[in-house]
Amino acid sequence: MYYSAGNFEAFAHPRKPEGIENKSAYIIGTGLAALTSAFYLVRDAQMPGRNIHVFEKDVLPGGALDGAFIKGEGYVMRGGREMDNHFEVMWDVYRDVPSIEDENVSMLDYYYWLNKEDPNYSKCRATKGRGQDAHTDRKFGLSDKAVMEILKLYLATEEELANKKITDYFDDEVLDSNFWLYWRTMFAFENWQSALEMHRYIHRFIHHIGGLPDFSALRFTRYNQYESMILPLVNYLKAHGVQFHMQTSVDDVTFEVSEHKMGPKREYTHVAMDEIMRAQAENGAFPRNPYSTPNKKVAKTLVITDLKNNETKTIELSENDFVFITNGGLVESTTEGNQNTPAGFNPALKKGSGWDTWNHIAAVDPSFGHPQKFIYDPNLTKWMSATATTLDDEIIPYIEKITGRSPFGGHTVTGGIVSVKDSNWLMSWTINRQQQFRDQPADQISVWIDALLPDNPGNYIRKKMQDCTGEEICEEWLYHMGVPTDRIHELASNHCNTIPVMMPYVDAFFMPRELGDRPDVVPDGAVNFAFIGQFAEEPRDTIFTTEYSMRTGMEAVYTLCDVDRGVPEVWNSEYDVRDMLNAAVKLRDGEPLTTFGRNGLEHKAIEIALNRTKGTYIYEMLKTFGAISNPDHPVDMKPGMRFDASFSEADEARLMQHAKDAEAAAFPNRQADAAAAAITPAEASVDAQPAGSDKPEPEEHLDKPEVTK
Repeated sequence: MYYSAGNFEAFAHPRKPEGIENKSAYIIGTGLAALTSAFYLVRDAQMPGRNIHVFEKDVLPGGALDGAFIKGEGYVMRGGREMDNHFEVMWDVYRDVPSIEDENVSMLDYYYWLNKEDPNYSKCRATKGRGQDAHTDRKFGLSDKAVMEILKLYLATEEELANKKITDYFDDEVLDSNFWLYWRTMFAFENWQSALEMHRYIHRFIHHIGGLPDFSALRFTRYNQYESMILPLVNYLKAHGVQFHMQTSVDDVTFEVSEHKMGPKREYTHVAMDEIMRAQAENGAFPRNPYSTPNKKVAKTLVITDLKNNETKTIELSENDFVFITNGGLVESTTEGNQNTPAGFNPALKKGSGWDTWNHIAAVDPSFGHPQKFIYDPNLTKWMSATATTLDDEIIPYIEKITGRSPFGGHTVTGGIVSVKDSNWLMSWTINRQQQFRDQPADQISVWIDALLPDNPGNYIRKKMQDCTGEEICEEWLYHMGVPTDRIHELASNHCNTIPVMMPYVDAFFMPRELGDRPDVVPDGAVNFAFIGQFAEEPRDTIFTTEYSMRTGMEAVYTLCDVDRGVPEVWNSEYDVRDMLNAAVKLRDGEPLTTFGRNGLEHKAIEIALNRTKGTYIYEMLKTFGAISNPDHPVDMKPGMRFDASFSEADEARLMQHAKDAEAAAFPNRQADAAAAAITPAEASVDAQPAGSDKPEPEEHLDKPEVTK
């Protein structure tokens, strides 16, 4: 297995590996990593589909990428996914998977056309004071001291960052800025989590710094993550004969580790590699697990349980039987509530869960990872979400007031999350293209709500989020939307249905760690097995992305099956001086580097230093990216969305009118003007006592944030 870049490798079709038809594969789980493994076994390794067996303990495939209507409860999505145009493995897969909308069109093409016609960006990134625009105004709001703190983290080595927390590098200069509000709410970082992962994120997405304040860097699917991403891939695999074994758990994998025999010695270079990638591979840029040994390691058996019939059996494995192990899991031990019941919190690990299985496996060999490093305290890794589905048009005007868009017609609505700056729960909410479910009634809208600090009492509902029913979570959301307090209970109770979800381990991968805590995708000495998913080690890439999971699946198949084609490298923007210059200027809200420093003397010193590059191409790049101020070459380097001929204000107006037409069609009997006139703007403080003994007394001021760092 080797890394590559460019179309020569990307467009090529590998030869069929010798003897592949005599081999089999057993894949644990049906998340994106598992399904991607199956995809590459079929397309590139050319293994017969009948030889590929996929085990899933749940009723539906998809792992963390879910989205469903639960009979008697309602619509629920535990999360959503934001995509990047440089998810190289993801787009390599989806260019050959038919779209759920039109089997004659690939998923990539459908997604590409959709996001060209309806580019994503947010009109309101954050609110405060009960639904009022927080006026972050596409600015990071970073002081020069804060910029230096970020630079220090960016320049640190991964060895230095081992087991460190974000707060070891950032103080209030960063933590109180718009930058950190954007970052932590978008990527679900807590202040106490891994500085190493934060470091990787800045490197990985340096090319998108300018699109962070308004999400113009992002792309989204048409429907929820299950229907848009999982279902088409499952259909593709079934059409190729892949065998799915649903409601079947893998309780253990047994191994034989030889004391004397050595396993296969794999090379990570190729004569076809670019010189720079070969140098990286040969000279230690991608270190292996420090607990690795060359000793031969073979997966010998799978212990599986048919959960429908409560029957357990053992599958004997040969060296020609490949095992792809999804170790860990974001949504293990998830509990769901409903409109009238809290989600609760029960982090106990069930037999056959990803964490339970990894605990067994990790005891075999130190190079198989250290799961307890990530899950030792579920209170540090838990996270809550809720899906609120509007049942009529009563709540819609409040949504439109904040987003500036009608949420109908299948177009961009919020353009990403809207974060509530003064929420005690640190609540965010988002409305992606509607309807979010293909069979959803045209007059319903599904809103995804999440909170990073669910242990704090709410501003309106004075409870921890995990103790709240769906209705109470909806009330808290409506409060922050600016709904008058005398209408909140009625709207939450009769005009919306809300399903809360508690995920004890969803932030586990962000816990402080070091190299070796996650196993290599294919450990040294491994003959017939690989680790895949968010808890397998990928150099340079970032967890909590679809790309990370899919990359592990591709690398696992290419390594075990010896597929002779390069794995596309993680997008190389961290090595591109253009991206670095662009990020350096936009991180300072478009200000040239010549304004950096405490006083005019420092500004002048920087200007003199940069001017010494005059007459070189370096100076020309400094001008192009606004690093220096040149009156003869003015540039606008402020972050955020740019309209142009490819998508103009007129194009946006057309989409917005289409959305309004779809809204009118959904509510043919509504008098839109009367409904709009009925909105009473909420005051920034509460003027009436909410009903219920668990809510605050009249004299309490509810808007005062209690967010802790």
